[in-house]
Amino acid sequence: MAIEFSDISSETRSNTFKEISAQPRLWDETYEIILQQKAEIEGFLKPIIGDEQTTVILTGAGTSAYIGDVLCKVFQRNTGRLTEPIPTTDILTNPQDYFKRDQKVLLVSFARSGDSPESVGAVQLAEKLCDHVSHLIITCNKDGELAKMAGGLNACTVFMPEDSNDKALAMTGSFTSMLLAGILISDLKNLERNKAHVDLLMTHGKKMLKRGQEINDIAQLDFNRAVFLGSGPLKGIARESQLKLQELTDGQVICKYDSFLGLRHGPKAVIDKQTLVVYLLSTDSYINQYEMDLVQSINGSDDKMAEMGIGEVLNSDVSLDLTIEPGDEVRLPEEYFAVCAVLPGQLLGFYKSLALGLSPDSPSANNAINRVVQGVNIYPYK
Repeated sequence: MAIEFSDISSETRSNTFKEISAQPRLWDETYEIILQQKAEIEGFLKPIIGDEQTTVILTGAGTSAYIGDVLCKVFQRNTGRLTEPIPTTDILTNPQDYFKRDQKVLLVSFARSGDSPESVGAVQLAEKLCDHVSHLIITCNKDGELAKMAGGLNACTVFMPEDSNDKALAMTGSFTSMLLAGILISDLKNLERNKAHVDLLMTHGKKMLKRGQEINDIAQLDFNRAVFLGSGPLKGIARESQLKLQELTDGQVICKYDSFLGLRHGPKAVIDKQTLVVYLLSTDSYINQYEMDLVQSINGSDDKMAEMGIGEVLNSDVSLDLTIEPGDEVRLPEEYFAVCAVLPGQLLGFYKSLALGLSPDSPSANNAINRVVQGVNIYPYK
């Protein structure tokens, strides 16, 4: 079912479209929240991060876990503390692998609703198994179970803008708001200076959102597979982008993600003539060299349906079906670019959902997936 961009009414756009479109505003609001809470966050984190024995664990479930994939090396670089992204879903089943009695841990929990059983369970396990655990809770829901727990913990809670608590199934504004908050908190000493990065991020985001017609055109193609590629923090964005397309199409489009170099080691076999390949291109010229080698290789073959690039294509010999470039002389640091680089994937998922006759707000025909996960039992750990 072909969807004409001009025919998409405000009713059809639904919460998913509104929430995707609102993100640049949410980023500005997120910055202001961190600025207002700077002294509190800094006072809480200073003795924890100041201890060389502290290990940082970034956790969440699903999309909230992917924040850790994007953020971990940035957080580690800015704080100087070993930082690991460990999903709550892994912590719940194998807590002994992540928590030790005498270990000093900062558990950074990301949660949209804060009501997922795994989010609550991971915090409880950390408290049970660690004598020295502190909690930084970043959530979009001040009324969630995670927020309520914070009062009884050694914790600092940061609430995202109210509108970041997406009403639709897919996490969009919640993901980018919490990710940006994590980036800003990791580099609090430069918060005021980093406002320029947030302003440029908002400009990039608004430009990307204006490319909806062209992204809709890609969504009308008859692909049933998609592969998203990224390096460094953009690999985490590739992971989140593939989830958005897969869940918004109710699994009718099967998606994979990998790094540009990793794809060559077997996973490239998934690309066929029904596959859309999406390149999330680094803003770092050193990294981009490796990426463009692979882009040129795939671009020169017939073993795919279409290609889409997000970022600057530095090879004039490459011709993609759609390229979404920032278009500014000043380049965003890679971690900030990662925040807006997910927007095309979100829009692609939205438009492909409509093209398949689904409702983006609730695309799961058999309720296999829900806004807040269901059916998870929490068992006592002995």
